[in-house]
Amino acid sequence: MTASPFSDTIYAHSSGALPSGVAVIRLSGPDVRAVLKGVTGTDVAPRKMRHTRFRSQDGELIDSGLVVYFAAPASFTGEDCGELHLHGGRAVVAAMLAELARWTNLRAAEAGEFTRRALANGKVDLLHAEALADLIDAETEAQRRFALDNADGRHSALYVGWRERILRARALIEAELDFSDEGDVAGGVAAGAWADIRLLADEVERHLAGYHQAEIIREGFRVAILGAPNAGKSSLLNALARRDVAIVSEEPGTTRDVVQVELDLRGLKVVFSDTAGLREEAGTVEREGMRRALAAARDADLVLWLSDLTGTGIDTAREAAPKHLHVGTKLDRLGNERSVRPSTDVDISVVNGAGLDTLLGLIQGAAAGAANHGGQLVPFTARHRDELARGLAALREAETNDGLGTELRAEELRIASGAFGRITGVIDVEDVLGAVFSRFCIGK
Repeated sequence: MTASPFSDTIYAHSSGALPSGVAVIRLSGPDVRAVLKGVTGTDVAPRKMRHTRFRSQDGELIDSGLVVYFAAPASFTGEDCGELHLHGGRAVVAAMLAELARWTNLRAAEAGEFTRRALANGKVDLLHAEALADLIDAETEAQRRFALDNADGRHSALYVGWRERILRARALIEAELDFSDEGDVAGGVAAGAWADIRLLADEVERHLAGYHQAEIIREGFRVAILGAPNAGKSSLLNALARRDVAIVSEEPGTTRDVVQVELDLRGLKVVFSDTAGLREEAGTVEREGMRRALAAARDADLVLWLSDLTGTGIDTAREAAPKHLHVGTKLDRLGNERSVRPSTDVDISVVNGAGLDTLLGLIQGAAAGAANHGGQLVPFTARHRDELARGLAALREAETNDGLGTELRAEELRIASGAFGRITGVIDVEDVLGAVFSRFCIGK
């Protein structure tokens, strides 16, 4: 392990919001051991947590708690690290942070700086760091499992392997280009390299196609609720959210904008959007609401098309998106005789709850199917998707465009290898580090 490139020591409150049962203050850098000795009054042995009293430089008691020290390189950041476990009161933590600020060789950490130091010291790669950010941000069980899967190193191995294949192909192509007249470079060695580039481009294309599954897990399965005015769209949204998030009124056109609610359905994030009612006669503002409703339907993974079962003119789901469920509403208002009976996938009542469990089961099944990537590796951030798309475009240009000439085709391969290298942080990463680590909280 090489020496850390950082010469300063950082600290931060790293645990949850205060007040709490326990608060953890984290330190990393060359002066950690001296600081820990200063606030506890005794030297600290590596990897042995012990109870102690924390005091200021003036000898004033701040708190009692636990201290632990991790010597470099066997720590999260690869540097000397330490943790102070205090009582989680706001005043206690504020007093300790104020004491640490008095040390001239210490400074408060920036967002994500502990993980950034771990990256610089070779403890994690860029993909692992991004997976950690996803794990911290995880709100659902699916997001938690997805983040853990992405941190296991398989993505790094895949992208590094692809880059190495391109580098090998470039070596063969450039060898034939530069030394084709030499006896030890057989003619046609580039033919096999181009064949492998074609196979590689197909692999990247299949991998890139799986991004939507990752997007659904991370951002949520999008469900748009559409229908005529007073079909029960806002009432359904309120019933699903179990609170009043949308205005419900007998007056048509109450909803003018898209109202969204995020729910956790059996571990999957689902985003419901209530939209303006669709009808022929509408004013200027209502027409804008209808335009937004149709836009939400186009962007949705699933459309719930609502039809009022008690209406005399039952509408159909013909205007809905290809992936839709036709939902009959106001089931509680129907008598035994039904003069008009539309063909629906499920009938519901938000008054007595009839059919709601069935509807939720259908939505959850659709969401689970859309998010299922079959255990295959898929790109897990938009940054990866963009770099993969850039690399794929260069590979396709190189392997299909004979008119470019060998020199320019080899340059396209260089562009592709650079795109894959940026994903793992092998090359040209400074321009992306700020964006990646801005997602982290202070103390991570």
